[in-house]
This record gives sequence, structure tokens and C-alpha cells, in this order.
Amino acid sequence: MEFRLLGAVEAVIDGTSVPLGGAKPRTLLAALLLENGRVIPATRLIHVIWGDDPPETARALIQTYVSTLRQAFTKGGMPGLITTQSPGYVISAPAGSIDREAFEALLAAGRESAIAGQLEQSANQLRAAESLWRGPALSGLEHSLLAGEAARLEELRLTAIDERIAADLALGRHDSLVSELTVLVDRHPTNERLRGRLMLALYRLGRQAEALACYRDCREALIEELGLEPGAELKSLHSSILRGEADLVGGATRSHSGVPAQLPHATADFTGRASETAALIASLTSTTASVPTQVISGPGGTGKSTLAAHVAHQVALSFPDGQLYAELRGMSDAPVDAGAVLGRFLRRLGVEAAEVPESTDERAELYRTLLAGRRMLIVLDDTSTEQQVRPLLPGNRSCATMITSRARLAGLSGVDLTELDVLDSESAVELLGRLAGPERVAKERGAAERIVAHCANLPLAIRISGARLAGRRRMPLPWLADRLADESERLNELAAGDLGVRASIGLSYDALEPDQQRLLRRLGFFGVPHISSWTAAWLCGLSELEAERLLELLVDAQLVTFMELDEVGRVRYRLHDLVRIFARERAVAEEPADILNASVAEVLGGWLALISQITADSPPEEISWQHTAEGRTPVADTITRQAMAAPRAWFTAEQSALAAGVERASILGLHALACEFASARYSTVFVGANRFEIRTRISEAAFAAARQAGDRRSEAIMLAERGQLRYDQDHYAEARQQFGEALSIFRELEDKHGQAAALAGLGLACREPGHLVESLHFLDQATKLLEPLGDDIGIGYTRRLSGSVRLEQGDYPAAREDLDKSLQAYLRAGSKRGEGCTLRTFGLYHRARGELDQAVQTSSRAADIFRELGDDLMEAYAVRAAAKAQLRQGRLDEALPALEGSLATSRAAGDRWGQGATLRVLGELHLVEGRLDLAGSCLKAAMEVWETMDVPLWRARTERDMALLSELSGDQEQAQVLRKRAAMVFRDHGAREYRELKEAYRGL
Repeated sequence: MEFRLLGAVEAVIDGTSVPLGGAKPRTLLAALLLENGRVIPATRLIHVIWGDDPPETARALIQTYVSTLRQAFTKGGMPGLITTQSPGYVISAPAGSIDREAFEALLAAGRESAIAGQLEQSANQLRAAESLWRGPALSGLEHSLLAGEAARLEELRLTAIDERIAADLALGRHDSLVSELTVLVDRHPTNERLRGRLMLALYRLGRQAEALACYRDCREALIEELGLEPGAELKSLHSSILRGEADLVGGATRSHSGVPAQLPHATADFTGRASETAALIASLTSTTASVPTQVISGPGGTGKSTLAAHVAHQVALSFPDGQLYAELRGMSDAPVDAGAVLGRFLRRLGVEAAEVPESTDERAELYRTLLAGRRMLIVLDDTSTEQQVRPLLPGNRSCATMITSRARLAGLSGVDLTELDVLDSESAVELLGRLAGPERVAKERGAAERIVAHCANLPLAIRISGARLAGRRRMPLPWLADRLADESERLNELAAGDLGVRASIGLSYDALEPDQQRLLRRLGFFGVPHISSWTAAWLCGLSELEAERLLELLVDAQLVTFMELDEVGRVRYRLHDLVRIFARERAVAEEPADILNASVAEVLGGWLALISQITADSPPEEISWQHTAEGRTPVADTITRQAMAAPRAWFTAEQSALAAGVERASILGLHALACEFASARYSTVFVGANRFEIRTRISEAAFAAARQAGDRRSEAIMLAERGQLRYDQDHYAEARQQFGEALSIFRELEDKHGQAAALAGLGLACREPGHLVESLHFLDQATKLLEPLGDDIGIGYTRRLSGSVRLEQGDYPAAREDLDKSLQAYLRAGSKRGEGCTLRTFGLYHRARGELDQAVQTSSRAADIFRELGDDLMEAYAVRAAAKAQLRQGRLDEALPALEGSLATSRAAGDRWGQGATLRVLGELHLVEGRLDLAGSCLKAAMEVWETMDVPLWRARTERDMALLSELSGDQEQAQVLRKRAAMVFRDHGAREYRELKEAYRGL
């Protein structure tokens, strides 16, 4: 069995080529063979084959390619070669069957023979390595993400040739080498090592003039193609040839003995980072003349050193002159001095201890001189600053440098930056499996996913968890997952041996200035998922400009992460979960509780001030709670302008932070602020969005805090708010229960305003299920309580609701009186939203009276108001009201697109009532047009909505329309049944439709 990668990708069994299919199956096979014996996740295979733009069917296609390859190998007598192993696939090729592995083994053997002075054996081994090549590596896969590996192999091929030529030169085979070297130099005109070999061979054959001409050709090529002069080593060889030095006549130019090989151990369980690894390998092994310095940056624990070691070992053979390594301990209390590192490097490069210069500058000069002309890899781990690492950078373009640092080292010029974040979830679980055992993790996959989630996918935390599990083979994974779930103990759990997440983060924290430490502590204590600079400013009592400066410094320190530019145009930042826990620990340990609580209160005060200013120009239409303005945080004009310019976008950006902030304030006992926030009227930002999850979190947290504090009034307010939320969610019975409990407490407290609000809520929650008499009972009581208080918003609200109920009963004069008084009250209060709501109800009134022109005009005015307010959902309600009046006017072409738009808006908002009502009107429109199939579909869909809600009147109205559909379809019996059933509902609920029908159905 042979697998060939050094040329076109092929598989050969007993001399017969195995059919592999097209480029994509060959790419998959090559990716597996390059990691022979190791599981490759399916996600990595998808990335290798399709890059960043995979098709939706990518996973299925991977399965197809694997199946095709398995069939081909099975036919060739090699079943079971590729096996499925979570989370991907693994190939188990026999030892010695892959030409790449054989090549690298021969290359390593040749080097060992050269070091031992066995030049003949070395030349033969290297020649054997060369003979394995059949063309460019991975030929045919140039456009895949394996191109970096192909470039690395090509560089190794050239290295093997170069080292074999060096051995042949030392053996005196100059004649045979000249022709070979001439061809190689033509192919690689800027390769100075090959030029040097050719110059040396020519010189030793007595062809000094040709050797000097070879140098001139090289210099011209370097200047023309790269704008560079030859390196120091080639210049030195040129000078020696000019002088005719005898030392050049025999022996190799440099002994192979003493090649530095200082790389640290590379972990066998390295996981993930496929794209970063490929990019680093491609850059470090680039065949271009200049190799940039690579900086690997990221927060503590993300695996920077692990990645550097993994990549360094992958490319080591591409650096035949050796590899130097230094751990600079940049985050420790005693970072290693560059001069000390240079001393060690110089001694390893052959400089006697007595000859090492005293000063750092002189050591750096000698270091750069010794590296000139060599191809070496330098790995500098855990760097703190640019100043620490700058003297250690080589001065020539043939050496490569890899630096790891928590800082981005932006002050270094000409570097490539690789930034690491946490692992993706699949790689995180894979890493845990490599540490704790893949079968064990596969068996308890759910618990494994919980563990890595509690580790926030941080490699260091996962390694610690994996080490604990590996040392306790009988420990169930759910046990560790449960222990990690407790945030107060999580950092204690994430410690094993000399590894600890707390210690890792602590190194970065200790390096901060005091003001940066304070901001990080406050962010952790507050604990919201993401923040803007204005939130940070409120937390620490800073200007926004100063807060932004400190946030950016925390980003540089890899403790805070840039998240996004939000819809308002503000940068949002976030803390990694484990950094947040650490920062909260430090906050509790280093700052008084009252100071920390006050910082949280400042943020809620700022949010409340913003909401007050956003709603000031457009008061809500609902009854508002009376709160003091104490605790409001002054807000800068620039912040206010940005929020007011796009209030919906502001809320969208802040919503999850708002909810988490109220939850945190509630836990800290700041119940008054939490309740004020939860009961604030967000008409401009909340309505039309149906953000039930956020509202539920806020109201539940504030309610629990009020009850815990024994604040009866706040508890009653929050009961009423919960009732309103249940109403908005169409849970009318639950809403009545909450409003009823609130009413009892308000009566106990003799709070008339609170009683009116709870009574209005009860009336609202009775209206939709058709309890019209009860609804008016509550609403009229609320109005009587509000009128002496002079609450125009409240009066406008209850009068509008009672007008809508009297409209349902068919009491048109009383409905008109209520609506007139509602509109007047809203106009006095300056509530545009209230005006829009009442005008919409007026539109329904005019339509019920048959005043269709007025209905269209009034509803359209309401739609205009809601459009100005940015309330898409209420605009859709008003548009639907106008469209139904147009339908009755016969203006069907105008009504249809309006209704379709209204339906789309209701669906986008998740508003069930709006969808049901609009579907019903669409059904009526199609009935008028005679499109019975479409009418049936719409009416049936409306009924499906009503069946999920307690709205008997709306079900009955839809059944009445379906009766007409049955009649037009020729099913008179079904039509009669539906009409009678609808009429009984109208009768039982006192709806106006019963009076319209009873003349036709006197027998009911």
C-alpha cells in the first residue's frame, strides 16, 4: 500500500492505482493523510475543502466523499482504512506507506549522518529522500487550503537538495554538481545558498572567473527582483574567492555539528486552530526571500505557547541551521532581560563564554552577524513589551521569528499578527476528549458540553478540567459539570497542579494601572454580557472619553474584547466569562460593598434618565407610575442625542445588558431602582417589538426584589406590570390574576392611582375574552378614580378602552362620548401615541357606523402618527383598520397590499392577535373577489391562531365569515351550523353582531 503526496495525490495497492475521484475527495484524503492516525473534525475538513464559503450541504458531501473513498479502498483489499470517530474521521495508514513520512524520515536520517561525519551515508540518504518526489507536492490541490502545507513540503525538498549538495561538495564531487547547480540556480535565481554552493564548486574546479560572475548574476537578480543586496555569508564567500583563500579548496563551508534544537515539547493532544496553523506554516515556510516576524497574541489561557510549539515543530525541518527558543516570562514579576537571552543564544551558536560581549547592544550586533546567511527559527515565548523582544530579532531575511504575547506588540514593524480567541465549541469538546478520553466524552456528550461551556471554551480551563478527569477515571462528567456550574467556586475548581485560571488572569490584572484595575473590577461586579463606553463611564464616575481610553487599554491587555459596532454607532465591549468571575472576586475583595452597589445604581440611574428623555417628547398612552426622580444619573448631551436619534436601535443594542443590569441590581438589594426601571414606560422602544424574554427577566427580577425588601407598593406595581406582560402575551386569565392581586394591595395602601391602574388592567384583560360587562365595570371605576387626580394620560387610556368595549356592545352614542373625552385628554397631555391609538379606535367606530370615508381618513391619520413614532406594529394595526374600510368601499386593489404588509409586520413582531385579525380580513377580501380557495386558506389560518387564544368573539366572527364561504361553496348545511354557533357566542357576550343577526334568526 502506497500513499503519494509528493506529486499528484495518489493511492496505490499492489501496483494498481486506486480511483479517488475529483479534486475534493483527493483534498479530503490528503488532509487525512497529513494527520495520519489523528481524528480530523468534520468542520476542519469542510474548511480545508471550501474555505470560508461552504455550501449548505457541506457536511453531507463530506460523508459522500468518505463513503466513496471507503468503497474504493475496500475494493482494493484495504477495508476499514478510514473510520468515523467523533467529531470527524481518522485514517490509519500503515507505517512507511506515506511518501511524505518516508521523505521526512530520510531527511532526518541524512542530517544525523552528516552530524556524525558520515558524509557518504548522508548523501545517499538525502538522495533517496529526493527520489520520492514525482512533481510539485499535492499537485492539483493548489486552490485548497492545503496550499500552505504544499509550500512547506516544497521548501523541505529544496532543503534536502541543498544539504545533499553540501555533503557531495565535502566529498569532492564538484564536476557532477556544477551542471545540477546551474539548473537549480536558474530555477531559484535569488536563492543565495544555492548560489554559494555553485560558486564554491566552480572555484574548486579552478573556474574562479565563473564563480565571480555567478556572484554578479546573483547580485543583479536580488537587486532587480527584491531591491536587496546579497547577504553577509555570500558576500564573505565572494571576498574569499577574490582573495583566493586556500581554506575554500577542501571541506564543507560549515560543519553540521552543534545545530541548535531548543524547541519545547509539543503536546500530542493539540486540537483546533486549523486555519491559524495553516497560515503560520505557510508564512514561515514561504519561498519568498523575506519571512516576516509572526506575533501570536491573545488572552491568557488561549493556547498561544501551545500553538507556537506545535507550529515550530511542524516547520523545524525547513530551518536546517537550527531553532532557538527562549521563555521571556513577560507576565511574571521578573521578566527575562534581553541581554541574558542573547548571552545564552550566542553560546549556543558557538561563541565561547569568554568572548560574549558585556553590553546588550554588542551582544545583539554579534547575534545578528552570526545569523546572517543562516536559515534559523527563533521562538520567543511570553513577551511583555516591544522593548523586551526587539534586541532578539534577527537582522537577516532568511531567519524566521515567532513571538507569543498577551499584548499585540503594535510597536514592532513588519510583523504578521495572529490573534487567538477561545476555541469553537466543537474543538473545545474535542480537546476535552483528547485529555479525558474520547469514548468517555462521547458517552456523556451532554455533560462534556456543559463542562466546556462553564470553561467558556478557554483552552487552559479545558486542559485543567481534562487533567482532573484523566486523573479520576471513575469520576462521572456530570459531577464535574455540576461543580463548575457554581460561579462562586468555579475558579477554585479550575486549578490542577501548577495550572490555574485565576493565576493566569491574575498576571494580566497585576500588570494594569490602578484606574484600569478599578474599571475591570466594576465591569466584573456589574456582570452584564456587554457594555458601551457610557456604561463604563457611569460605573466609575468618569467622562465617556476617559472610560473609552481605559477600555481600549483593557483590550490591549487582552482582558476586554471588542465585540461590535452597534446600531447606534457605539463600540460595544465584553468580558470573557472567567475574566468576569475573576474581576468580581477582586471587586469584592478590594472595594467596599456600598461603593460597588452605588456604581451599579449609577448605571441604572443613567438608563432611567435616558428613557425619561426619550419619552419626554412623546408621553405614553398607558397609565404611568409615579416615581421620584431621585437617583437619576446625569447624562452627557452627546449620549442623549445619539440615543434619541434612534431609540429603537439604542434599545436593541442595550436590551440584554438592561435585563442583566436590573437582575444584578435586584440581587444587590437595589429594589427601588429595579422596580422603577421595570415599570418605566418604554413606548418608543418596547412596543411593536414584543421583546417578551427581556421584559420577563426584568419584571421577574424586580418583583422578587420588591417582595424580598417588604416594599408593598413596589410589589403591587410589579404585580400590575406582570399582569400587563401576561396580557401582551395573550394570557388573559393570568393577567387578571396578577392585576387582581395588585388591586388588593393598592386598596390596602389606599393608593387611588395604583387602584385605577390595576382596575384598568382588569378591564383590558376582560375585554379580549369577551367579558364586556365586567370590562366596563372595571374601566368605569378606574375613570372615576383618575378624574379627580387630573391624570390626563390615565383618563385618555381608560376612556379609550371603555369606548372600544361600548363599541363592541353596539352602544354607539356612549362609545362616541368616551372616545371624544379620550382624545381630548390625550391632546391636553401632549401624547401623540395616545392620540394615534384613539384615532384608530375612532376609525373602527366610523366603520361600524357605515361612515367609511371617515373610517379610512381617521385610521390613516393614526397610521401616520405611528409611522412618525417609529411604531411599526401599531402602524400595521391602523393600516389594517383603514384597509377593512376600503374593502367595504370596494377599493380592493388598495386594500390587498396594505393587508399583506400588515400581516408581514405582525409576523415579524410575533404578534398573534395581529396575525389572526389580518388573516381574517384577507379572507373576507378573497371572498368578495370570489377566490374561495384563498379565502378558505386565510380564514382557516386565522382560526388556527384564535384556537391558541381566549378570544371567543374573534373566533365567532371568523366562523361567520366561514359560513359565507360554505354557502358560496354550496354547503348550505355547514353554513347554517356555523352561523348559529357564531350567533350564540355573540348573544352570550352581548356583542353588537347579535342584534344584527337576530332578525334573521329569531328562533335562536
